[in-house]
This record gives sequence, structure tokens and C-alpha cells, in this order.
Amino acid sequence: MSRLGAMDTGIKPIWPSPRIIGAALTVWCHAGDNLMLHKAISMAAPGDIVLMNTQGNITNSGFGELVATSAVKIGVRGVIVDGTVRDAEALQAMALPVYARGLCANGCNKDGPGEVGAIISCGGVAVRPGDIIIADRDGVAVVPLEDAAEVAKLAAAQVEREERRLAEIKKGVLVRPEIDEQLRSLKIIE
Repeated sequence: MSRLGAMDTGIKPIWPSPRIIGAALTVWCHAGDNLMLHKAISMAAPGDIVLMNTQGNITNSGFGELVATSAVKIGVRGVIVDGTVRDAEALQAMALPVYARGLCANGCNKDGPGEVGAIISCGGVAVRPGDIIIADRDGVAVVPLEDAAEVAKLAAAQVEREERRLAEIKKGVLVRPEIDEQLRSLKIIE
């Protein structure tokens, strides 16, 4: 995807959770409010990954143990919050992968408004409902749904290239010859 689609490094796993892949269910909430998050959870399908824009709020957490318990019962695969969350130990104990900018003990209001199923920004990336979300300890990537088949094909080819390169390294080819060729073409070495 031309090195695009990865959320900024501020969005991190709250606990060392496994890789998750699923369809985005987007929710936008006013800072300090999570009313529409509750609605989003009620609309979630098993396997969805809920993504929440909090307008950059890090002084209130709109997601914690109570909402997480409902999400797990519904079958939500993971939650990504561009903001903070709370109840880290409970989230880990229920094995729900959660990514956020950090932790904050403050709860929030339920005054609304907000939106479910709209295009949101999360971690500096536009996310549309249904986009494919891939998250692991390295971070979160967003693949536009209409590009998913092509991206999957390109990703498989990249994995094959890297496996071949690892085999070369094991055989003793520690630096690729084309590195020097590139340096020569840039007139950095002779």
C-alpha cells in the first residue's frame, strides 16, 4: 500500500495480545463521551473490530471492563481507541485485544451525540466501515476493503521474498549485493 495505512505509533496494545484481523465497525464520540460506543457494541457482529475516535481525548476513558464484557459476549474480535481506556487487568484477563494511546482511570459521560458507521480518523488514518484491520504488537494497519484482495496477494509475495532472504542470511549472504549496486548508482561508493 505504498507504505501507507499504518496508524501512528501512539496506538499500542494495552497488553501483549495476539494478532487480530477483522472488519472495522467505526464509532465517533465527542471528547469525554461514549454514548455512541454503547450503540456500536449493540450493532457489532461476531468478528468485528470496533474502532473509536474520541477527538484526541486522553483525560477520560470511554472503554473499560463493563463495555468490554458486552463486547466479548457479542464476539467482538478487538477494540482500537484513539484515546485512552481503563481496566487494563480486566481487559487482559478476558483476553480482549485492545489498542489505545494509554490508560486513564477517569470514566466519561453518556450525553452524545456521535456516529456509528461513519468514516473516522483513528491513529491518523481514515477508517471506513468494513475496512480490514490488522493489529499486532507492531501496530495497527488499515486496508481499504476494495483493495483487500490485491493487498493480500502483494503481502503474500512480500512474505515469500522475506523467507528467501532469511534463507540467504542463514547461508552466509549477510548483505544483499544490490545494496552496493544502489550505493554505486547514487555515487556514494565506487
